[in-house]
Amino acid sequence: MDEPPDGPDSPDDIDGPPGRPEPPLRTGPPAAAPLGAVVETDLPARLDRLPWGRFHTLVIAALGVTWILDGLEVTLAGTLAGALKESPVLRFSNADVGFATSAYLAGAVLGAVFFGWLTDRLGRKRLFFITLAVYLTATAATAFTWDLWSFAAMRFLTGAGIGGEYTAINSTIQELVPARYRGFTDIAVNGSFWLGAAAGALGAIVVLDPAVIDPEYGWRLAFLIGAVLGLVVLLMRMWIPESPRWLVIHGRVAEAEAVVAGIERRVLGTTPTPPSDLPVVRLRVRRSTPLSAVAEALLVRHRDRALIGLVLMAAQAFFFNAVFFTYALVLTDFYGVPVERVGWYILPFAAGNFLGPLLLGPLFDTLGRRPMIVFTYAISGVLLAVSGLLFQREAVSVVEQTAAWAVVFFFASAAASAAYLTVSETFPLEIRALTIAVFYALGTGIGGVAGPWLFGALIDSGSRTSVFAGYLVGAALMVVAALVHWRWGVAAERRSLEDVARPLAAVD
Repeated sequence: MDEPPDGPDSPDDIDGPPGRPEPPLRTGPPAAAPLGAVVETDLPARLDRLPWGRFHTLVIAALGVTWILDGLEVTLAGTLAGALKESPVLRFSNADVGFATSAYLAGAVLGAVFFGWLTDRLGRKRLFFITLAVYLTATAATAFTWDLWSFAAMRFLTGAGIGGEYTAINSTIQELVPARYRGFTDIAVNGSFWLGAAAGALGAIVVLDPAVIDPEYGWRLAFLIGAVLGLVVLLMRMWIPESPRWLVIHGRVAEAEAVVAGIERRVLGTTPTPPSDLPVVRLRVRRSTPLSAVAEALLVRHRDRALIGLVLMAAQAFFFNAVFFTYALVLTDFYGVPVERVGWYILPFAAGNFLGPLLLGPLFDTLGRRPMIVFTYAISGVLLAVSGLLFQREAVSVVEQTAAWAVVFFFASAAASAAYLTVSETFPLEIRALTIAVFYALGTGIGGVAGPWLFGALIDSGSRTSVFAGYLVGAALMVVAALVHWRWGVAAERRSLEDVARPLAAVD
């Protein structure tokens, strides 16, 4: 994974000597291209023209399992809230549960930014393993915590690993999947979070049953489940290649050519001779992108897209984290559901969340990004307000409330997945991972970290009206996000990444 030979890493070196014309280097030479050289490549077009193959399915399985792990973590934390309160060692209050949840989200925010920056510098593949190792270690250590601060610290580190996973995984999926499948694939992968949620709910039903295991050890065992699954994921990722797009822009053109040729052999059974009329992109080799260039891209060149990304991510983060992280508390405090039975009510909720992206996802590639994102965000906000009003008036039973939430989040899950799709495909290659991290961090920081704490306090008040007011805030944020995207949204469906967002290193 060494970088190509280069001189001093100054801004001039990164972009090449000014004013000196250089002939382009077609991909496929035996040696790496030096810093400042211009590489002309058709590799992105070759990747986009491929049909769906077993290779793509395996990539999605190996990388998409990240969201399953996150769903498992989040659900365990939510479902175990009652057990943590009843634990003779921890004895958490509702506010303590909210604080620990916020610690997890804060870790995810900081981890996303730090690991996102590393992903753009060191490569997608290397960060797969670093972030997964952080997650594995921290989630296993959570099982051995003894008080609020040790528990919160381990949740913080677990979140850091998961946040870092988001950036590396989303970048790789975007850069390996053909353009015409990119929307559905990314949305469906993000929706797989809820398979983990269902697994966490079922696991909690078993480990929290006092007839099966002592409740004080049950919640500890639950966290070890995630660590065991993480080890399996580690093995699944061994064969996934580095992103050819990332390799080319870092001068490793022969390696990129070999990766694409290998993918073509897997998908087509042979390595065809590329048509001569394939679109090409000319890139100046660079080691890294200066932060000044990142700031210029986000605040000047793509300012409208930055606004869209921030609003979409913040709205969905508050909507999801505020409601879902306190889901178990609403069931136990307002409906009197026993702790050990909470998992049964999460299963239909998780089913609605998974089916939404799966069934609505193809429409993001056919009807288009803008109409589908506007629709899913707006309808989610309206439905949450209606279901919240029914909750406030005590007009629904616990089963009816669960069914209402399942319908709301059928649409909201697709909307949230589309937010990740938007921030990962509408910004240039060189800053893709960092951009995902920045908007995930800002969105989660604004809407996610505050949401669980706020709702924990609202639930502690014992007032349905107070909780309903929190639901209205989440609903309003989703409607505002729909309006923002309707005004400034980008039609990225079935277009190459280089067409949607011109690389910063592109040369005319």
